[in-house]
Amino acid sequence: MIEKDIILENKNIIEQNTGAKTCILLGDSLKIMKGIRDNSVDLIFADPPYNIGKDFGNNKDKWSNPVDYIEWCKQWINECMRILKDDGTMYFMTATQFMPYLDVFAIENYNVLSRIIWSYDSSGVQSKKIFGSLYEPILMINKNSKNPYTFNSNDILIEAKTGAKRGLIDYRKNPPQPYNTKKVPGNVWEFPRVRFKMEEYENHPTQKPEKLLERIIKTSSNEGDIVLDPFAGSFTTIAVANKLNRYGIGIELNPEYYKIGLRRLNITSEFNGENLEKIKQKKTNNRSKRSYLIDCQGILPLCENL
Repeated sequence: MIEKDIILENKNIIEQNTGAKTCILLGDSLKIMKGIRDNSVDLIFADPPYNIGKDFGNNKDKWSNPVDYIEWCKQWINECMRILKDDGTMYFMTATQFMPYLDVFAIENYNVLSRIIWSYDSSGVQSKKIFGSLYEPILMINKNSKNPYTFNSNDILIEAKTGAKRGLIDYRKNPPQPYNTKKVPGNVWEFPRVRFKMEEYENHPTQKPEKLLERIIKTSSNEGDIVLDPFAGSFTTIAVANKLNRYGIGIELNPEYYKIGLRRLNITSEFNGENLEKIKQKKTNNRSKRSYLIDCQGILPLCENL
């Protein structure tokens, strides 16, 4: 647990927190983000619906046409970038067929820092008619090419598998020295997808692995920073942010996934008389009526109109 004054750009002290690090919100992310102040978040990770027809239980991932989907993405990207601090960073994902359009949009309006590939195995299930997709793209952007941004390279070092393992000597140095045993990762990241037997598994069809979010959060934020996930889903982003002593704000549209956040973030073990015990299912088809609820621990003053 950490204690911190949250101070926004106008230098007003919002609240003295006493260990509370989490704010989760149930509702439409575009509407909710409009109530969050400009330049108030250090890091954003956005994993929106991909417009590929994925069944999320009580709402499906499908727009009437690709143009509408791209326009919707532009809206939430703009809203996220308004909220992001001038020295902040945003990572976002989408399907491979739509990322090129959003990449061009980011080039025209913001600054692309890196294009990342999250690579994973297919567990033996592979199409026999086409080359199946074994990766998802991640775009890393900030507001402007002249703006500083956080990049904690020493916090994300991985094993160097070439020269260091073979004991090679780098004769370009004077005097010659062995190659480094650690290096900063490249832009192809290999993390396994979350499987049913894994401890971190939640009942969500597009859950991202904790190791993926750990690298992003360690790289682009510091302890005490504020991390926002506008499509929280299984709330992995906020859970990892909390473990790494960051503040987390998660927004989720689906009440069933919102309840995962309540339990996973230790906000409450009971909701409307329902015990929020973790019961793993390979796929959920729960269909609940939409409601709008807010549970916050310490960060709600960031939001002006909630």
